[in-house]
Amino acid sequence: MQTRPHSAARRTVYIVDDEPEIGQLLLEALLQFEMEGKVFRTASQMLTALDLETPDACIVDLGLPDMEGMALINEIRRRSSVPIIVLSARGHSTDRVMGLELGADDYVVKPFDPREVVARIRSILRRSSDQSPARPGIDNARFEGWTYQPASHCLISPEGEETFLSTGEATLLEALLRAPKRVLSRDYLLEHGGRDESLDRSIDVRISRIRKKLNRKDGPAHIRTIYGSGYMLACDVKWS
Repeated sequence: MQTRPHSAARRTVYIVDDEPEIGQLLLEALLQFEMEGKVFRTASQMLTALDLETPDACIVDLGLPDMEGMALINEIRRRSSVPIIVLSARGHSTDRVMGLELGADDYVVKPFDPREVVARIRSILRRSSDQSPARPGIDNARFEGWTYQPASHCLISPEGEETFLSTGEATLLEALLRAPKRVLSRDYLLEHGGRDESLDRSIDVRISRIRKKLNRKDGPAHIRTIYGSGYMLACDVKWS
């Protein structure tokens, strides 16, 4: 997949929703903040476009005609760490949790204010930019055979398999990697950048997702829960 260079002045957001009115509302809101959008009616159209370029963010409706929205999120995350904002009429907390577990960065319930959606996109992009390492290319973490590349949010297994993390997951993993064998409280992790005001359980859900990615049969648990205190990375880390 090719990644185009992004202009500092204008960000591109992919929108997939089968309701033309919603796509148009989001396009107009994005333009107000000097962002451009591309609207797709189906998941397959968006995936085809993702093969050609990587946008700055994706807005995904869960109720699509050709693919379950959760499956689309999983497919996008398999290819890229691009931020994903979910749009859905499903407001139940279990749906929100499922979205985060599959790698979404935020979850907005319909009906919504388009300006709020754009504000959330900008917040995620700011967080992602703030997290970028000061010395790209040499600031990678290695631990127990794993390699984590903060610049791309890419986690590489000992066997060489690549997995991309969402912005929230990447923020939490880097916090743990920067303080190995130290207990980090949930409050610290929330303030560090994993805060999701719409879901109090966001830290626990994202930690669980990171654990699944690090899990190996009969292997050690790299992230430990210290009950009543927080979480700890239980291995040494080398940055280089």
